[in-house]
Formats: sequence, C-alpha cells, structure tokens
Amino acid sequence: MSAAADMHEVPDLPEAAAPRRTHPWAAAFRTPAGIVGLVLMVAVVVLALLAALGLTHDPAQQNVRESLQGPGGAHWFGTDQFGRDTFARVCSGLANSLRVALVSVAAAAVVGVVLGVLAGYYQGVVDRVVGVITNVLFAFPSLLLALALAATLKRSWVTVALSIAIVYMPIFARVARGPVLTLRQADYVLASTAIGRSRLSTLFEHVLPNMRGILVVQVTLSLSWAILTEASLSFLGFGTPPPAASLGGMVYDAQSLVSVAPWMLLFPGAALMVAVVGLNLVGDGLRAAFDPRAGGRR
Repeated sequence: MSAAADMHEVPDLPEAAAPRRTHPWAAAFRTPAGIVGLVLMVAVVVLALLAALGLTHDPAQQNVRESLQGPGGAHWFGTDQFGRDTFARVCSGLANSLRVALVSVAAAAVVGVVLGVLAGYYQGVVDRVVGVITNVLFAFPSLLLALALAATLKRSWVTVALSIAIVYMPIFARVARGPVLTLRQADYVLASTAIGRSRLSTLFEHVLPNMRGILVVQVTLSLSWAILTEASLSFLGFGTPPPAASLGGMVYDAQSLVSVAPWMLLFPGAALMVAVVGLNLVGDGLRAAFDPRAGGRR
C-alpha cells in the first residue's frame, strides 16, 4: 500500500458510550430521602410481621400484677394500665394500620383511577358525572367525612378501610384525569387511533403505562395519609375496635397516665411518626426519580 494511501487511513475511534439510564425505582433509593425512608419502612414492616407471625406477647393478654411497669427485659416498651405488653401492642397496631392503609388505598386507587381515566379520555357526559361526584366528596373535610362514614357503619377495620377509601377516591380520580387529558392529544396516541386500534386498546397500551410514575407516587403518599386517618379515627373512638390494638387508641389511653407512664404515649406515638415519615420520604424519593426534569432517569 502506498504512502499516500496510508495518509488517508483514519484510525478506528471508540464508539461513544451510551448513557446508562437508571431505573426510577433504583434511583429513588439512591437519594438521602429515599434511603432514610426505606430504612424506616423496613423497620415498620419487620415490627408488623412480628405481630402477624405471633412472635410477640399476646397484645390482648391482661395481667394486672404487671400493670404500668416501665421498659425492661421482660417488657421492652413497658406495660399499660391493664398489664398488656406495650411492645406487642405497638407491633400489632402497626400491623393493623398497614392492613387498613393497604386495603383502603388499593380500593381508592382502583376506583379513582378508573373513573379519572374514563373522564379524561372519553370526556363528555362521563367527565361531567365524575366531576360532580368528586366535587361533592371534596366539599367535605377528609377527616370529617371519614368520621361520618365510620360512625354510620358497623365498627370494624373493614368499615374503617372503606371509609378511608371513599375519602381518598376523588384524589386518585383527579390525579388520573389530568395526565390523560394531556396524553390523549399526544402524537403516538393519535397515531395509534389513526391506524385502526380501538380506543380501549390505545388506552391500555399507550396512556396508562405513561401514568405509572405519578400513580406510584400518589399511592405512596396516600398510604401515609391513610395511616394518619386510621389513627385519628381510633383516637376519636371510631377506628379499629378493641381488643385489637390501634396506635391512635393507644395514644388516647395514654393521655390520663402520661405523667406516671410516659412510655405508653412515647412508643405508639414514635411508631406512628416513623411509619408516616418513612412513607413520605419514600414518596419524595419516587417523585424525584420519576420526574424527568429532576434527572431521576439519568
């Protein structure tokens, strides 16, 4: 090969490495808020599992001889006025709170998202009917509406979950409707309809997957609100009925004894705070990770 030809040879250049994209779930738990929230929620779930698996004392077992004992080796969180183990009751209360929160938010999310998607995608009469329903429910303060519903129905954890689900359903409807109004005008959605796909098929294939991020964040935040609402209802006497343990009910019982047995208020209050703060931090981490403007996908 001639020297002239050698002069025109261009050395092979390494291909530019494609930027690696981090999955939103992984990115959420790489932020300080996400890490702290994850640690707190793992602790909450472990305590709830201890109660669910029967690895603690019986939370309803009374022993008057051991009433109002301080924290120690036999009773890590002390005992209440009836001699019941506070640690066992905190674990059981967390388990009950998580159960109510999961059931209520799942029901609210399913019904609310369906109504919101139908209202935003089909509009017309469906949108007006859904708008009236959500506006009526939004007219009442959430806790007051949940209290009225819980007081009307037979007292049980199922009715508490149902009351909370009704209160939070319009939130999911509003959250789902907004993105659908934007997505239904997107080019790929219009193209899917133009090539002959049904509106229902387009909805499931192109609209709903693009709402995943905002719905995941809303579910996470709603779980913390549901836990607080359940505790508030129990504090007011309309939550999970005894002898089942409830964090709100434990806080209420501790009011008159806080000067002689402060642990009765400290530990259930701390457990409630950890659960709510943990879920809020996880929600903040997910919100940042699913938001492209925040760089969560880079």
